Order: sequence, then C-alpha cells, then structure tokens
Amino acid sequence: MLTAISPIDGRYADKTRELSAYFSEYALIRYRVFVEIQYFIALCQYNLPQLSAFEEDKIDDLNAIFENFNTADAEQIKAFERTTNHDVKAVEYFLKERFDSLGLGTLREFVHFGLTSQDINNTAIPLLFKNALEQVYYPLLMDLRNHLEQLAQDWAFVPMLARTHGQPASPTLLGKEFAVFVERIDVQLEALHAIPHRAKFGGATGNFNAHYAAYPDYEWHQFGNDFVLEFLGLERSQHTTQVEHYDSFAAHCQAMGRINTILIDFCRDVWTYISIEYFRQKTVKDEVGSSAMPHKVNPIDFENAEGNLGVANALFQHFAEKLPISRLQRDLTDSTVLRNMGVPFGHTIIAIKSIMKGLSKLLLNEGQLYDDLEDNWMVIAEGIQVILRREGYPQPYEALKALTRGRSVVTREVLHDFIDDLDVSDEIKTELKQLTPHNYVGR
Repeated sequence: MLTAISPIDGRYADKTRELSAYFSEYALIRYRVFVEIQYFIALCQYNLPQLSAFEEDKIDDLNAIFENFNTADAEQIKAFERTTNHDVKAVEYFLKERFDSLGLGTLREFVHFGLTSQDINNTAIPLLFKNALEQVYYPLLMDLRNHLEQLAQDWAFVPMLARTHGQPASPTLLGKEFAVFVERIDVQLEALHAIPHRAKFGGATGNFNAHYAAYPDYEWHQFGNDFVLEFLGLERSQHTTQVEHYDSFAAHCQAMGRINTILIDFCRDVWTYISIEYFRQKTVKDEVGSSAMPHKVNPIDFENAEGNLGVANALFQHFAEKLPISRLQRDLTDSTVLRNMGVPFGHTIIAIKSIMKGLSKLLLNEGQLYDDLEDNWMVIAEGIQVILRREGYPQPYEALKALTRGRSVVTREVLHDFIDDLDVSDEIKTELKQLTPHNYVGR
C-alpha cells in the first residue's frame, strides 16, 4: 500500500476495497469471461445446426468457469495477452482451452463467434458498472441519505438563524435545512435510476455482418436484443458503430456528478456551521488536530469529502465529454479512459464514507444557536412589516427599514418600543410582540 501511486489503492484502500470486484483488471477480465460464456450458451439455444450436438447439462460446467474464476485464471489470460498483445483475444484463447478440457473441443470456434472485441467490452463494462452501482454505490448513498433524514427529524424543531448572502436572515429550522439535502439527493437519485444501462452488441461495425454472412436466414438483431436483455440485464443500442456511443454512460456520469455537487454543498454548509459553533465535534483520545496548536479539532472529514468529490467530478465530467466522441466508426481513445472508470467511483465512495464519519462526530450546540437568534432580533422585522401590510398600515416596509437597516444591534426593547409607538390597536401590538427570533420560523 505504501508504494501505491493512487491513494485509492494506498491511503484509502480500506475504504475502497469492495470496488476491486468491479473496477480492477481482474474484475474486467472476469466480466469478459462471463459475457463470452453467456454468448456461447445463447448461440446454442438459437438452434444453429452446428451447435445441435451441445448437451444442455454442459451449461453448468460452462457457468462454473465464471463462478469459480480466480486470480490464477486471470494470470493465465494475462499470459496469453503477452503473446497476443490483445486482451479480449486472450480471453478467447483461455476459454477455448477450457472447452477442450470439458470435451467441447469440436465447438471451440463458436467462442467469440462473429464478434469484435467491443461486443465484449461494451457489454462487460456497462454490466460491471451497473453491478457496482447496485451493490456498492446505491446502498452506501442510501445510508447517508437516511442518516440525513433522521437528523432532519431529530432537529425538526430546533430554531436557527438563517444566513442569506452571509448576513442574518429570517430564522429557519435546523432539521429543515438537512431535509433540503435529503430532497435534493432523492430527486437526483430518481434521475440516475431512470438512465438505462446500454450496451453495444452487433459485430465489427454494428451490423452483424459476419453473422448474416454465415447464417443469412437468422434474425441476428433480434438475437442481439434478446441476448443483451435476457442474459445480461442490459439494453442494446440499435444503431452503433464498432463501439457503444456512451451517451447513457455519460448521463450516468453527469447524474453522479450532480449528486456529488449536492454533497459538496452540504460539506461546505456543515463546515460553516462548525466554524460558527452551531456544532461541536466529539474528540477522540490520542488524535491530534494540529501539529502546533493542541486545542484544534478540525472538520477534516467534511474537508476530505469535499476534496474527493471534486476529484471525482473532474473525471466524471471528462468521461461525459470525451466518451461519446469517437472518430468515424472507431478510435481507441475510449479504451484507456474506461480503464479509469473506478477512479471517480472510488473517490466518491471515499467521500461518502468521510461524510458519514463526520456526521457521527457532530454535537449540536443549542446554546450557540439560541444566543445567535437572541443577538439578532432585527430578523423578525420581516414578520412585523407583513402583519402591518395586512392591516393596511402605511409604508410598513419603509418604517422597518429605517429602524433596522445597517444597525449592528437591534434589541427586543428597540422593536417593542417601535411597536408601542405604532398607530394600531392593542390587539395588533400584542400580536406583534409575540414574534421572537425563536418562534418566527414558519413551518
């Protein structure tokens, strides 16, 4: 770990370990093996005469190649690659050897039959990405979302001075401010879930040329649709070049980027609340906040999250801008970019876990929230002038503006003296005096 180039596999390896099942070189090879095996099984079920001798009981043996796949198998494929200098062809040669050992040697040429490497890559990669979302990202993000919702409920009736443009503004409720982020996450999660996981599967340039040449009477496009949906759980793009056009994947990146931006906003808000002492943080014995200042308890978890989210978004944005562009029917620029797919995913996971850790250390400092409200009685001026508008009082806004704007301190006494001098009924004066910065919070 100390020699890792990326902090994802070094400093933060314990936070990203589960991602290796989806984004490592080993994982990509394993998913390629899965697609190749499923494709062969689908061909056997498509009534090709040359595959009529295939025995159904061999399906379990074929699936076992994937289910029992291990690092030694991956090393064998890498050994083939050192000769072929082609990663997908190496998978094909590996499977042909396995076919021989299973007594399927006469059918070995139907491994990777009529396909180009991108038929495998552009199915394996969206599949592993889909699985990573479902098995890692969604559960973790929902844990954070649910924790924020619980805090919103816990603090639903805690009044807090709001700040617009950094200045004291109409009071709010701390729980509602957390609920803002819950709603924002929910809306973007719904949008992310709605984006299909699309795959390219159609031969060298997308038209099943080789398939139709060998078997002109078969409906290969329908076969492709059925295979991608039923065997892989993906949606097949109907008109492609040699590669998937990546528009849906770009949308996934942009949707995840929007969620990350929401989390950056949240981190900065909580950081600020800590800085004005609305929250204190639990201390951990023997931890050090500063090498020079012994008193420091820094909001490092939210700072760590903000930094990692920024790195993730830079890459998500690059993916969204670059991958949908490929010269004519294919260039290779997508290949090296896609190998970095796990990097923004990893930084995102690190960030979410950091936010969760930071939230677990927060201690609400209700005394500071109370004092801040008590020091800012001018924020109920809005409520006073609106009630006066209701009563038809002349120019109430202007009267409150003259009283409060630019003054550093407006106390309860100043406002009540103002109310006493108003030409309104005692009933209205009583109503106005019932407003305080602690109860003027809406609902």
